Amino acid sequence: MAAKLKKGDKVVVLAGKDKGKEGEISSVMPAKGKAIVEGINIAIRHTRQSQNSQGGRVPQAMPIDLSNLALLDKNGKATRVGFRMEDDKKVRFAKTTGDAI
Repeated sequence: MAAKLKKGDKVVVLAGKDKGKEGEISSVMPAKGKAIVEGINIAIRHTRQSQNSQGGRVPQAMPIDLSNLALLDKNGKATRVGFRMEDDKKVRFAKTTGDAI
């Protein structure tokens, strides 16, 4: 199945503690059906000090389920993603505006 959300997409959170917040996808895990969004779903991780890092309490973005994310269209509204063929190429498009992504 083709990916509806990809790295670099601007998304809004639909459900959970960060509902309504917007961010950019930094990585996607298609096998798990999750994505990491910058500044969303932050958890405190305790890390041990090493030669490379200071250690202590480090805030880290945790994965969020893809079903809880929606793509933002050019108007800044949440939209669903569809696929269509344009010149023998499969492209994603925003269902609200019909514009190719």
